[in-house]
Amino acid sequence: MAQNIYDDPDFFAGYSALPRSVQGLDGAPEWPSLQALLPDLAGREVVDLGCGFGWFSRWAASAGAAHVLGIDLSLNMLARARQETTDPQITYQQHDLDHLELPPARFDFAYSSLTMHYLADLDRLFRTVHRSLRPGAGFVFSVEHPICTAPSNPQFVTLDSGRVVWPVDGYLREGRRTTNWLAPGVVKQHRTITSYVSTLLGAGFRLTALEEWGPSPQQIEEVPDWHTELERPYFLIVAACRE
Repeated sequence: MAQNIYDDPDFFAGYSALPRSVQGLDGAPEWPSLQALLPDLAGREVVDLGCGFGWFSRWAASAGAAHVLGIDLSLNMLARARQETTDPQITYQQHDLDHLELPPARFDFAYSSLTMHYLADLDRLFRTVHRSLRPGAGFVFSVEHPICTAPSNPQFVTLDSGRVVWPVDGYLREGRRTTNWLAPGVVKQHRTITSYVSTLLGAGFRLTALEEWGPSPQQIEEVPDWHTELERPYFLIVAACRE
């Protein structure tokens, strides 16, 4: 079972104060890149894996999705999602994605934002998602970039020149990493880009896009602090299709 860190009171309080938690998709700098990969969702059956507060689920419903199934492990996240959702076409359910079962050929699109780096059995989830999609259906997801999940000490170093250096340790040694982010003892699974892509292909998907996200000049102009994101990609964004 994946660690349910979002139901830890200290972690949840810290996460709830992040810009992406307060502003929703508008507070997520990678959202424009993700949105550019989305198909027309009008009349579609959509599954949102690791739905959190339900921001994408509500966006998909507003884009015309016939039904959205939002899935998350955290009761805290689901409670907030239900509190803020009035769309009758959205259903939220609690499941551990490491052991998820979905009905076959049910969905027209699958989406996941910053969830899969918490999962121990990514191959199983990808195969489950593949079976649940109809032929031709799309799958778009984001994860923390492997450069960020690799460091054993994720603290950055600022040089006299002002340049920020992000130490990377053991990049090719995949597996469990424990970090202190918002709360001590947060468990993530480090994988290389190769592993994400090869596992996706092995599950039967066709890769259609891959982006190592960085802020645009306009985004840096709007939020100057994001200039540090140019030192290393913080997000890996992937789009795929079930043949």
